[in-house]
Amino acid sequence: MRHGLRMARLSAALMALAVCATAGAQKPTGHVQEDGPPLPTAGPLATVLVRTPLYVYADAHAQMVTRIQAGREMVVAETNGPWMRVFANTDAPTENRNDAPLLGDENKPVPVTGWLLAKSVLVATTADGDQVLMGQAATMESLASDARGPRDAGEAARLLYQRLLEFYPDSPLAPEAAWRASDIRWQFDRADAGQLPSAKEKEAYLREQIDETEMRKIMSRWPGSRQADMAAWDLMDNKVCGTWQGDPKCPSKEAGLYEDYASQHPKSPRVTEALYDAAYRMAVVHDMEAAAGDDRRAAEATREVKGIRDFLEKNFVHSDYAARVAAIEYELEHGIVIYGSDSGTAAP
Repeated sequence: MRHGLRMARLSAALMALAVCATAGAQKPTGHVQEDGPPLPTAGPLATVLVRTPLYVYADAHAQMVTRIQAGREMVVAETNGPWMRVFANTDAPTENRNDAPLLGDENKPVPVTGWLLAKSVLVATTADGDQVLMGQAATMESLASDARGPRDAGEAARLLYQRLLEFYPDSPLAPEAAWRASDIRWQFDRADAGQLPSAKEKEAYLREQIDETEMRKIMSRWPGSRQADMAAWDLMDNKVCGTWQGDPKCPSKEAGLYEDYASQHPKSPRVTEALYDAAYRMAVVHDMEAAAGDDRRAAEATREVKGIRDFLEKNFVHSDYAARVAAIEYELEHGIVIYGSDSGTAAP
């Protein structure tokens, strides 16, 4: 059976992890850097922690040039008491790179210069600046999920994570900052793609594909890390069906993707969730095949669910997902519809 082979591979991977538990993740060979116009290099790199006004000269009553978003990259040209003159990149939030023009963007903004109050500035040479940037970015990321938070909180969080990576590439926080910045971009692009008519297409290749560049950089630079595992999880968004359209091949294919993920990334925080997702989809296959009168395939799907349940019970007994798979198996055994008009569960 397919699940038996995958569960065997995952079991072997977990045993290997037990032997190598003390081995550290490979050190990064570089860092992910945001595309954008080049900045002057006459002074130290810096950013602002909060949205900050930029003035024509060092006076709060002077004409305001613009407001610098938290996390935007800057170069400090000079200081004057509590003021700094900076060159700042104030381009718009990054869009899906698949939408970029083939021959370049004629309207790409250029850095602007002006004066701002130094109290909101973090310079790249600041001691423990990586922790400050991580903390501020995490705060903005949390605010992004709050309806009362700033409208640009998500974009600010992404930029602050990127500044951490740029200013402190050797920081132990760099892999996490890279992952979080890339995941925020991924979620933005995923939401945009979900609004397109093609999002309902069954086949993945017929839908708008989310740009994978940053995720693959993370997997390449920090192989075997938790962040690489999480990047691989996001990449599955480009492989699953848009909608199942009543075709059991779709949930069956997705179940295989999730089982493969669990066997290939046994350290991932998503392992039990992946196995639950696989079990749920095989339960859907059972209901689809049973409705079509194919009792043999329905029975095979039930056996796959049982195999996943047995594996979770043996290796992850305290996980909520293990209990949820046990509930799925119980429902199958008692003829309770999991997918369909009687269940209240919609297809993805």
